[in-house]
Amino acid sequence: MRRCRYPSDTTDAEWFLLEPLLPVPACQTPTGGRPEAHPRREVVDALRYVLDTGCKWRALPADFPPFTTVWGFFDRWSAAGIFNRIRDQLRRRVRKAMGKQPHAVACVIDSQSVRVASNVPKATSGYDPGKKLPGRKRHIVVDTRDLLLFVMVTPASVHDSVAAREVLLRVRLMHPELVIVGADSIYAGTLVGWANSFLKLTIRTPGRPKGAVGFVPLPRRWVVERAFGWAVSARRNARDYETRPEHSEQMLTLAAITLMTRRLTRQRVYPTSAAPRPAERLQAA
Repeated sequence: MRRCRYPSDTTDAEWFLLEPLLPVPACQTPTGGRPEAHPRREVVDALRYVLDTGCKWRALPADFPPFTTVWGFFDRWSAAGIFNRIRDQLRRRVRKAMGKQPHAVACVIDSQSVRVASNVPKATSGYDPGKKLPGRKRHIVVDTRDLLLFVMVTPASVHDSVAAREVLLRVRLMHPELVIVGADSIYAGTLVGWANSFLKLTIRTPGRPKGAVGFVPLPRRWVVERAFGWAVSARRNARDYETRPEHSEQMLTLAAITLMTRRLTRQRVYPTSAAPRPAERLQAA
């Protein structure tokens, strides 16, 4: 077992939270498979190192498992939705620790345009005329406690109100308890009526206070801005380096998972009784 030496490494308390949420190794399933050559904790530490430092996969330090192994876990777990399920379970625990209901009924939607690296295909990027920025656009939905509910990455040329239809539809299917969506004025217009008629969602777009000068945090909307700020504090998310948009979504989800595990460990909320038993873990992809 490697010695913890990087700020991004999981602590014992964080690993106690994460380990039960990972899928069962293939060698322990009825179909069988080869035993894994490297401990899961080292793989997770390597993923968090890439996320935190923004380094290339090939530039992983030698004390981590080979980059091909780490990337393989990232790709398989991303395709199987493992990170999304971990995010949802941790979010419910954080909300319970805050004294809230585990499922949110109100959320906030917003987007962020970011530049892309030279390796990103032009087919998955575009130009945002509003921000005058070439790249991709991140559409996220958070609850009123800035905890991530959903993320979707599109070319920057896609208008917010156009992408919001798919975002809200998918969020509605995943979280049927939602009833209110906070948004800025760019989401006003026909989207409001469409969401109310087809999704039974009420979109509220509060305006700027009269006489306001410069930046003014709007009620219920500042939480999504803070969520973006925390996401890009991980250097891998400061710019989009992923060749596939779905991998960009998973990097943002990994950042949210890291923040939530740190919140829970600071509050000393450990899953001693709520942790799933081995038989209830996610099946291997």
